[in-house]
Amino acid sequence: MMLPAAGPSPGQTCGAVLVAAVLLQSVCVAVTFLYFTNELKQLQDTYSKSGIACLTGEEIGNFIQNLDLIENEDRAADPCWQVKWHLGKLIKKMMSRSYEENISAVNAERALTLSHTDGQQPPRSPINRIAAHLTGNSNRKNSLSPRNSSPRRGNGQKIYNWESSRKGHSFLYNVELRNGELVIPQTGFYYIYSQTYFRFRENENEDSDLLAQIRNPKQLVQYVYKLTNYPEPILLMKSARTSCWSKKAEYGLYSIYQGGVFQLKREDRIFVSVSNGDIVDMDKEASFFGAFMIG
Repeated sequence: MMLPAAGPSPGQTCGAVLVAAVLLQSVCVAVTFLYFTNELKQLQDTYSKSGIACLTGEEIGNFIQNLDLIENEDRAADPCWQVKWHLGKLIKKMMSRSYEENISAVNAERALTLSHTDGQQPPRSPINRIAAHLTGNSNRKNSLSPRNSSPRRGNGQKIYNWESSRKGHSFLYNVELRNGELVIPQTGFYYIYSQTYFRFRENENEDSDLLAQIRNPKQLVQYVYKLTNYPEPILLMKSARTSCWSKKAEYGLYSIYQGGVFQLKREDRIFVSVSNGDIVDMDKEASFFGAFMIG
């Protein structure tokens, strides 16, 4: 007698259902992942295209010109509009700065051109400075001109043998020394200065009459003159003091210094004259003469 076949047991049925559920869940997860991946890719492509469209969808030139007119609340909430708004502000700022720099350069060039047209001299560089400093020459006998040596000498004896060859402290920058006179190369204002050193030293071999004459109180005077086309020299400065050497003193010393600002023209000449040339000491540190342009 044959027995009927037995059906699946309850445990087998539960295992099959569980396996089917796991497979179904895996398929659902895979499908969901593929779906969302595709959607994200589409969103990324759309965002990239819209970002480029922020700059290409509208004429940027017109947008910059109307930047202050198109600002409103709806536009302010648009990310694309914000990008264009900040870019437009930056471009306008750079254009404004470039315009101001160009205008400044044009105005400076125009002012320089007008100054040249009016005959004004351009600012002097250190290379073109105008200055002179002359020092005394130790050969005192040949430093002073003889009395009444020139019809245009002015008062006193002109000092003409100055040291200008850059020995010691002397120098000439764009100034010519001619016969003891500084020749002005350019019209302008100059500071002129001069110092003269008077020294009396008693010498046993000197004639007593000459010593007595020198010891007598007298005025020591320094003159600074200007020579122009005018027939006579023009006195610019004068300084004086009275000597009073003691008869018991072996020597006496006096120095006179003066300086001032004067307007001089091109080709004017300036020079120094002194009284009592017999007692002038042309020591290079004590007697000097100079001028420099200040404007």
